[in-house]
Amino acid sequence: MTPAFDATKGRPDTIGAVCDAEGTNFALFSENATRVELCLYDNEGKVETARLDLPDMQGGIWFGYLPGVGPGQVYGYRVHGPWAPEEGHRFNPAKLLLDPYARELRGELTWDPAVFGHTGDDLTRDDRDSAPFVPKAVVVDPDFDWNADEALRHRWEETLIWEAHPRGATMRHPGVPEDDRGSLCGLASDAMIAHLQRVGVTAVELLPMHGFLHDQFLLDKGLKNYWGYNTLSFFAPHRAYLKTGRADEVKEVVRKLHKAGIEVILDVVYNHTAEGSELGPTLSFRGIDNASYYLLAENKRHCFDTTGCGNTLNVAHPMVLRMVIDSLRYWVQVMHVDGFRFDLASTLGREAEGFEREGSFFSAIRQDPVLSQVKLIAEPWDIGEGGYQVGGFPFPFREWNDKARDDMRAFWRRDPGLKGDLAQRLLGSPIQFDHSQRPATSSINFLAAHDGFTLRDVVSYDGKHNDANGEDNRDGHDHNISHNLGAEGPSDDPGILEARHRRSKAMLATLLLSQGVPMLLAGDEFGQTQGGNNNTYAQDSEISWLHWDAADGRLVAAVAALVAFRREVGLADSRFARGPGEGEGPEITWHGPDGPLAEDGWGQEAPLGLRYHRAESDLLIVLNPGDEAEFQLPEGTWRRRIDSSGDPVVCDTIESGGISLAWQSVSVWQEAAG
Repeated sequence: MTPAFDATKGRPDTIGAVCDAEGTNFALFSENATRVELCLYDNEGKVETARLDLPDMQGGIWFGYLPGVGPGQVYGYRVHGPWAPEEGHRFNPAKLLLDPYARELRGELTWDPAVFGHTGDDLTRDDRDSAPFVPKAVVVDPDFDWNADEALRHRWEETLIWEAHPRGATMRHPGVPEDDRGSLCGLASDAMIAHLQRVGVTAVELLPMHGFLHDQFLLDKGLKNYWGYNTLSFFAPHRAYLKTGRADEVKEVVRKLHKAGIEVILDVVYNHTAEGSELGPTLSFRGIDNASYYLLAENKRHCFDTTGCGNTLNVAHPMVLRMVIDSLRYWVQVMHVDGFRFDLASTLGREAEGFEREGSFFSAIRQDPVLSQVKLIAEPWDIGEGGYQVGGFPFPFREWNDKARDDMRAFWRRDPGLKGDLAQRLLGSPIQFDHSQRPATSSINFLAAHDGFTLRDVVSYDGKHNDANGEDNRDGHDHNISHNLGAEGPSDDPGILEARHRRSKAMLATLLLSQGVPMLLAGDEFGQTQGGNNNTYAQDSEISWLHWDAADGRLVAAVAALVAFRREVGLADSRFARGPGEGEGPEITWHGPDGPLAEDGWGQEAPLGLRYHRAESDLLIVLNPGDEAEFQLPEGTWRRRIDSSGDPVVCDTIESGGISLAWQSVSVWQEAAG
C-alpha cells in the first residue's frame, strides 16, 4: 500500500525528518524549486518503495507529514526546477539528493558518472539516475537514555585540549578491544580514558566526524580522505567511525567521556562541502538549490571559492545560516558535545565587503542561548583576500594561534632575536588578543596540529617527506621551522636522541607554562612520528595512526608533571599580565642572567626569566635555549619546582644566589615561604 501524506499535520517550522509516535514530518528548504519528491527506500537503501510529492510549501520550505513512517526509514529527495547554469540554477530530478538535515547515513558514494548533474561541460544536463550510487538519509529515533549526563563546562583556565583523529587514535592501541579500534567506541575505552586522565587532558578535539566523502582522485591512487575536511552531511556522523552505523553510538561515547571528566569538541567544516566546484557531483545542496546554498561568482555559472576546495557555503543566506545554527544546536542539545573548532573560520565571517567580525554568523552564535555557552574555537584564516585574522574574532571565540607555534619552534631552534616574540607568547599573545575586553585565554597555543609535522618530527627532520602521498613530495608546506639535530629522520646516536628528547621537553614546558589555552596534538606527549610527512590528509595508514607501542614513557611523565604543576600553582589566568604599575592583572618582571633585564638585553642570546609577583609566593620561569649557562636568582630563597632537563621534571630543592642552567631547558622556581 502506497503511503499518503496527512494534510492536517504537516509542519514547515522544523526542517529535516522528525518523527513522533505516529509518523514523520519531512521538510526541505529550496527557494527556487518548482517541485520536490520524497523517495522512500528499503532498509538497505537499494530498492525504492515509494515516491511522493511533498504536498505543501511555505517560505521556500517544502513539507509533509507521513503517517506510519518511523525510525529506520531510508529516504532521499528529487528536486525539480530550472536547469540554467548561467543563472546559478542546476536542478536535475534525475539525481537523488541527500537531505541536508540527515541525522544518519546509509550506503556509500560510488564515483559513477551518474552522480554528476552535467555531462561534457557543466552546461549540459546529465539525465542518468544517480540513486544506486549515492548515500541516503535515515530517519532516527530521538529517544536516548542519557542517565543524567550533564555538560561539563570546564573553565578555559583549566582546559587542556588533545587534538585527535577519531580513527587513528586507537587503531594501534593494544589496550583497546580489537573490535573497537578505529571507531569512536575505542576513544571511550578504559585504556584511552586512563591515558587521557594521566596526562591531564580535559577535552578531546576530534577531527571532522560529520559525514564526509573520499575524493575520487585519492581513491584512484589507493588512498582515502583521512582527515575528513570534505563534509557532505552536517548532522550525521561519519558512518565508518561507527561500529553499528547508528548515530546513537556518538551519544554513548560522549556520555562515557563526560563521566571521566573529559569534554568533547568537534572540528566542524561549515565553509564548504564535498560537492566541490560547478564541475563536481550533484549529491545534495547543488541539486536542492545551488543559488541559495553556495556563494556564486559574478558569472553565476561558477562557484566563488575562498576555501581552496571548489565552493563556499553561503552562510550569509538566512536559511543556510539557520541550517548551520540548527546543526550546531543539534550536536549540543541532542549529542551533548561541549564545543566546536571551526575550520577556515574567516570564511564564515565573509560579508559583502569581506571579513566582518560583527557579521551575521558570529552575531547569531553570540546571541544564541545554547551555543554562546559552549567552547567556540576559530581557525582564524582562509585563502581569500584578507583571510588571515588571528586576533580578529569576537568574544566568546578563542583562536588557534599559529604565531605561538612558529615562535616557540623558532626560539628553541635557536633562531636569533626571538626573545621579545617568545615573551609575547608566554603572556598569551597580548598584541593579538588584549583588546575588545578579550581574556588572556583567547589564544589556543600549540606546537603542532594535524596539519604539519608532529613535535617529534619537528626535532627529527629538516624537510618534509611526503612521498607516500603520490604527489612527488610537492604537497604540504615548506615552512616547518624544524631541525633534525644532526641526522635526517631515525637515528641510533645517543647524543642525537638525547638532544631531541631534551628539546621536545623544553618546547612542551614552554607550551604548558604559557598563558592562554594549551593544545596537544595527540601523540606529541609520547613522541609520535609520521616519518617526516607533514600532510597526512590522505594517509589512513601506519604513517598517521598513533604508535602506542613506541611511546616514550619519560615524555608522558614529563607532560603529566607539567600539567599538574600548571594547575597546582594556578598559573593560568583570564587576565593579561602587566608590568609594575601598568594596571590590573598579574604583575610581572623580566630577568636576564645577571638580574632585571635591561632594554638592550632583549637582543642578547642568553637565558630569559619571567617572574610572576604573587601574594602567596612568586614564580620564576627561566628558559635557556642554548648551552649550559649561569643565572642569578633574585634576592630571596627559591625552591626549584620544575626542571625540564631531568627525569622526572619535578624537583624539590632549596637554592639561592647563582645557579647553573642545563642546556636546552626550562626551569621553574617558586619563592620559599618565610
